[in-house]
Amino acid sequence: MLVLAAASHDDGVRELSVLSARLAYALMCLSLTWGVVVSTGWFDRLTGQHALRGTHQLFATLTLAFAFVHGVSFLLLTTPTPAADLIIPFRGVLRDTFGILAFEGMLTAAIAVGLKRWTSYWRWLWLHRLAYPAFALGVLHAFFQALAKGTLSSVYLGGLTLLVPAVTVILLRLVPAKTLEAAGLAEDGP
Repeated sequence: MLVLAAASHDDGVRELSVLSARLAYALMCLSLTWGVVVSTGWFDRLTGQHALRGTHQLFATLTLAFAFVHGVSFLLLTTPTPAADLIIPFRGVLRDTFGILAFEGMLTAAIAVGLKRWTSYWRWLWLHRLAYPAFALGVLHAFFQALAKGTLSSVYLGGLTLLVPAVTVILLRLVPAKTLEAAGLAEDGP
């Protein structure tokens, strides 16, 4: 009876971990996409900059919250993962290291927002742009974790559906403004 209770407890915790991981992935893609939209001013005419920035902060906060729940759930298993393995990268397998570094990069970018007042713009921007490599590491973590667990075939379509817009806006962000204007994808400045 005790073995059955432990098994159902672990199954529930694992389901919580999977659900929070998938929500974190979706929100990570949405947060990055929305952040690029805010920083480029592409939607400034639809609503104010303040509302757009607030929405980006909400998405980023939810991403961090679900990623945190995903990590903490491993501490709740009957045989818990040591806390150091969840915080210190390169202690376990590479796919877990990708996830740890992604979370720590996103957390650094979020903390940089709070420090914006006390640091130079360029230092803040450099720290906040750590979200881009953190995003790439999060995608790698999700891919290799799904591959290792044998769930890649069932989650790849949703993962790609969320990944493509994020990568597209990142690439558009890197294209010079004059090139976008020449292609008709952006308007000339005021």
